[in-house]
Amino acid sequence: MVEEKKKEKKEKDLDRMTVKELKEVAAESTDLAGIHAMKKAELLAAIKEAKGIKEEKAPKEKIEKEAVTVKELKEKIIALKAQRKDARKARDKRMTHILRRKINRLKKETRRMSETRRLKK
Repeated sequence: MVEEKKKEKKEKDLDRMTVKELKEVAAESTDLAGIHAMKKAELLAAIKEAKGIKEEKAPKEKIEKEAVTVKELKEKIIALKAQRKDARKARDKRMTHILRRKINRLKKETRRMSETRRLKK
């Protein structure tokens, strides 16, 4: 029974494993040093390299947001409000809902930006 679970873990896709499982795999099958300090992306790369597995796709990296001013956000809000008005006229509830959520997110972002600017002063 225990052996079956271990086989399932080994058959499980490396990308879908948790960090804890990856550390176990690295400890058992490779002679890597410092696995306990590695993050998931580092563990995946090290295990794949040690086992000779080619990566199909690059690991996800954080995408940095472009610096946007409050004025630009407010211009986007005005444009989205116009689109929402058109969607209401067309009685498109789905699009109205989507646009409403986008507008609310942008408003929240403008408030957040002005708050951080105020705190910096």
